[in-house]
Amino acid sequence: MPTVIATISLKGGVGKTTLTAGLADFLAGVFGKKVLLIDLDAQTSLTTMMIGEQRWEALNRRGHTVAPLFADVLDGTRRFDLERTVCRDVSATDGLTGIDLVPSSLDLIDLQEELSARRVALDDHLAAVEVLRRALAPILSRYDYVLIDCPPNVGPFSLNGLAMADGYLIPTIPDVLSTYAIPHVQRQVADFSDEIGRRIVELGVVITKYRASSTLHRDTVHRLRRDPTIQNILPAYIHESNAVGAAAEYGCRPSLRAKYGYHGHYEQFRDLTRAVMIEADAKLAPAG
Repeated sequence: MPTVIATISLKGGVGKTTLTAGLADFLAGVFGKKVLLIDLDAQTSLTTMMIGEQRWEALNRRGHTVAPLFADVLDGTRRFDLERTVCRDVSATDGLTGIDLVPSSLDLIDLQEELSARRVALDDHLAAVEVLRRALAPILSRYDYVLIDCPPNVGPFSLNGLAMADGYLIPTIPDVLSTYAIPHVQRQVADFSDEIGRRIVELGVVITKYRASSTLHRDTVHRLRRDPTIQNILPAYIHESNAVGAAAEYGCRPSLRAKYGYHGHYEQFRDLTRAVMIEADAKLAPAG
């Protein structure tokens, strides 16, 4: 079975989706892994990053996104078609195969409100948190890694992602507002883990949009590394750069090196991906 990793942050704009896409690119393109991306964020950024807006619009019109899966729960229908929803080999980088995608939809905005209201009405915090895992179970054996891009909250879609995950990553910009959310993520994941009776392992905090010239950034990283509540700061940082920002835009590239730039950013993502793999192997290994 695959290693399932959720990326989650309660603060928007920290590079969560860029991190998720970058890990997929390097897991598949450099380390030869088969990867499934799951976009649970209604902003659909990961989806459009991987397949572009035109293809997403066509899929959304046909109902080939993750939204019908959750609509089925509310409506008692069976419209979600797993095989037609999974987009295969979605990378636009020449020669890069092995990344599949379950697309998101703007319809998740309304569905989240409805699912949250149902949970309140049922007085059941754990209502419908296993929907995603059960739906995707038939195809999981095809993959080495599953990466889940959760929305910036701990609502029903994030809980579905966490219920499926073995571990999670917390991306953060090294500033006060972004790092302030880290303990909140840790507490909420720990509480949810206790509720479902299964450990969800914190693989580490990922430093994003790092500026080495910034005293604030350097001091914040130093503070985080001394904080006993922060289990692990992954050793490779993603520096702020135009190249990384451009990599988040859909478009054909001749190689990953061309996509991520020639000024160290390729190496940063490669080293970060290797660090995530090492952490997952060490912390998620079966007992005994």
